[in-house]
Amino acid sequence: MKTFRYILPALLFLAAGCNDFLDKAPSKTAQLVVSTTEQLDALLGNYSNFYQMADRNSIFATDDFGIPPELYLARPATFSMSIVEFYLWDTDNLAFDGRIAFWPRQYQKIFYANMVLQNLGNVSGPDDLKADLRAESHFIRAYDYFEMVNKFCLPLNDNTKSELGLPLKQSTSFEELSTRNTLEETYALIESDLAEALKTTVPLVKEGRVRHWRGNTGAVNAFAARYWLGRNDYDKALEYANNALAIHADLVDYNTDMHYSERPATAYQIDQTDPDPTKRKTVYLKFPYTHDNQSDMSDMINWKEFYYFRLLYHESWWYVPSPELLDLYSRDTMDLRYRYHIVESYSYDRGMTSPSYDYPGYVFFFKDRIPSGPTVAEMLLTKAECLARANDIAGAMSTVNLLRVKRMDASLPDNEIKLAATTREEAITKILEERRREMPFSRRWFDIRRLNNNGDAFDDVTLSRQFFPYTNSAVALNEPLKTYSLPKDSRRYAAPIPNTELISSDGKLLQNTY
Repeated sequence: MKTFRYILPALLFLAAGCNDFLDKAPSKTAQLVVSTTEQLDALLGNYSNFYQMADRNSIFATDDFGIPPELYLARPATFSMSIVEFYLWDTDNLAFDGRIAFWPRQYQKIFYANMVLQNLGNVSGPDDLKADLRAESHFIRAYDYFEMVNKFCLPLNDNTKSELGLPLKQSTSFEELSTRNTLEETYALIESDLAEALKTTVPLVKEGRVRHWRGNTGAVNAFAARYWLGRNDYDKALEYANNALAIHADLVDYNTDMHYSERPATAYQIDQTDPDPTKRKTVYLKFPYTHDNQSDMSDMINWKEFYYFRLLYHESWWYVPSPELLDLYSRDTMDLRYRYHIVESYSYDRGMTSPSYDYPGYVFFFKDRIPSGPTVAEMLLTKAECLARANDIAGAMSTVNLLRVKRMDASLPDNEIKLAATTREEAITKILEERRREMPFSRRWFDIRRLNNNGDAFDDVTLSRQFFPYTNSAVALNEPLKTYSLPKDSRRYAAPIPNTELISSDGKLLQNTY
């Protein structure tokens, strides 16, 4: 088996209207009958192929996620060994975790993009639709390679450009080598694909309908802003953030557009077997309305801030906010993001009821998904940071406050809603804190990597945890706590590639070295 080991069967779930897409059951030697742009358009139009990002590194490895020792002791069974390993930046055991699906699923998306690009010259259909599909396919490939390079490779700089990058799959051939290109070559392909994607003329709003699950001008410009911010090119990041905001700048006003769920609250019976009757109680958790639907995508699709519909997915259903992240909100319900997304006592939902342990959780869409695709909020924060880096402090704070007024309780006095700064360093620090409040988990790993590789030292991040010693099978609960650290120049910023991928490549795919 090669890296694309389950791609062809996946084509069976193409949208209705493509029932004749395959002339016979797919196999490694079967000939796919692709004859029209309509078929290729249906492939890219099936958002279920693309929207989910099962990226456990982003969930567990940053300072937004926290497992205080006392929380772990309350119910160790809540946290799998792989969670502990991600949390402690393990490089010895993670490669052998058979449930790491992020690598193959990303390459599955890239395969779909390659399939469209490979067939566009052989199908019938309008030339303008072909151009749209070509640009969208380059966009998908750039987007998903960029997500991968930020997880499995070292940050790019002059010292690392010759290090191992990704295998750059640009065809649908099963025989294409799985060897890794250099990091510099990987970024060169991403930039080349981005340049092609920017040629799209597809609007975000088409025929009166927002189509953010498809490639569009707003999505590509917003991704370009994210990409160049990651490269610490603040002039280009600002340019593309402005382009995206000129296309779409609608924000969700948490004062008027957010509310708690109207469903009957779930009752949690706490400490019912405790001999002290005063400790036995019933607790009701308050969830935002966006929590209500696990399978109905309506609230997710209708979140109007998206330029491109992508969601971070967490199979264990608990984004555990670290004490540091909670403190950034000042644990203050006047920040409406805290009010609606930090669910107090969420640990009860995860089974910590007897004996009870009270700890919050971060909830956005249901219990498992939070926005990860580019949004209007992200573009405002990107623009604000770029202005601050250029020492335009007034412009930076004015921009970030466009977001703040939609997120803070409107009853607050103006000087508590709006941020202020007098120096470049103070402005950047406050904007970076606002990024964490606005986009916890989904963008923090990306931010830490870029902040540790820019020209400013004051915003460097060294990650550190206090936790128990552990092996590949158990946590040593009776041993003293250890300090685990991830310095800014650590090679562990490149996560281990799943060992199954190394095996399936017949030894051609090399593991990261530490």
